[in-house]
Amino acid sequence: MAINKAFVRVFRTRFITLLALHLMGVCALVASGSASDGHGFNEHWVATWSTTLTQSEVIPGLSNAGFNNQTLRQIVHASIGGRRVRVRLSAFGASGLLVGSAHIALSAGGASVVSGSDRVLTFGRNPSITIPSGAPVLSDPVDLTVPEAADLAITLFLPGMTGPATWHFDARQTSYISPSGNFATSSAMPLDALTPTTTSWFWIAGVDVLASRESDAIAALGESVTDGAQSTVDANHRWPDYLARRLMNRWDGPGLSVLNEGLDGNRLLHDELGPNGLSRFDRDVLSQPGLAYVIVLAAANDIGTGWPGGIYPDQEVSAEQIVQAFRQLIARAHTAGLKIFGGTIMPTKGFLIPGTQFPVYSPGNEAKRQQVNYWIRTSYEFDGVIDFDRVLRDPNDPARLLPHYDSGDHAHPTDQGYEAMADAIDLKLFRKEERH
Repeated sequence: MAINKAFVRVFRTRFITLLALHLMGVCALVASGSASDGHGFNEHWVATWSTTLTQSEVIPGLSNAGFNNQTLRQIVHASIGGRRVRVRLSAFGASGLLVGSAHIALSAGGASVVSGSDRVLTFGRNPSITIPSGAPVLSDPVDLTVPEAADLAITLFLPGMTGPATWHFDARQTSYISPSGNFATSSAMPLDALTPTTTSWFWIAGVDVLASRESDAIAALGESVTDGAQSTVDANHRWPDYLARRLMNRWDGPGLSVLNEGLDGNRLLHDELGPNGLSRFDRDVLSQPGLAYVIVLAAANDIGTGWPGGIYPDQEVSAEQIVQAFRQLIARAHTAGLKIFGGTIMPTKGFLIPGTQFPVYSPGNEAKRQQVNYWIRTSYEFDGVIDFDRVLRDPNDPARLLPHYDSGDHAHPTDQGYEAMADAIDLKLFRKEERH
């Protein structure tokens, strides 16, 4: 049977037109969905700041009582910037929390915010939320252009008595406490007469920005050296801060944020001043949005506190157990598609556990540190090695810090020492073409 060519042409034209209209509709739906949740096709959420939270009583004598019908204005230092922002809160290790109001703004210094930058945070479109005991919550995104290296003010009004609070006790950052009342909308918040400031963070777990899809995050898992102990308060002189500045100033690749998941006194294999490193790895590291890289600097406390002459003589761990713990972190990072880098353990000769006469150094502990460092350097099981020990040790006494980099307690660096640590990191580790 002969086919009418004119009919075929008409049919083909109508079919192509209908197909084009259908595809346009699909694209419109996708674009509409993208706009509604704040995503562009070339953007994704990346954590720009984060911290490790603990229960209210870390050890006897190191605790907090919480707040009573007060407003907190907490200052955090972002790394990369973005055009939208959202905040992560957590009631880890504490009872449930009623947040009456939450805001985010650019900090103007002190307890003030930059005019016109204040944004109300909502949670499922509601301006208040009750956080269940132990749970994390995520705010709805808000439009706010966050410059890189910006100081952000996160303000929480907490009606009633909160009870002991989830916190990060050694924030090295001044935040602000109001007298009784809701001052979340105040551009210059009044301060409580008795306790106007704090150098801890409460309930805030992280800040995310909507950034280029090429942007990634680096998470630093560690102890007090990563947390920035003895660094200058309000100066952002922890080694992850210095690394973030290096990336901003010298990095010619896509944006990279640096997240500080250090915790004073933390250990890999036993709880101490918070959950052990293996147990908090998922919560504090693997859950971070936009994460691509992990840096681990850990086990100094495992060696220094658990030995016959230490504060925990019944919790001694061997070099082999520490290596096994590192292998666990490596396997879990690789399962998540991440690169993970190992930092060598720095010397601590002369350091005493604060408030005690317990030393962390012994010839046996030093041999154990050297054994673990040898494995980090030569096993090639990490995706790369950062030799912090080589940079900060005293060549005349390798079990000690260089005097120039010693803050005075013989375990924690000066600000210059933290900068030297960041300078020891080869930025080529973060090249995307190096991932595979």
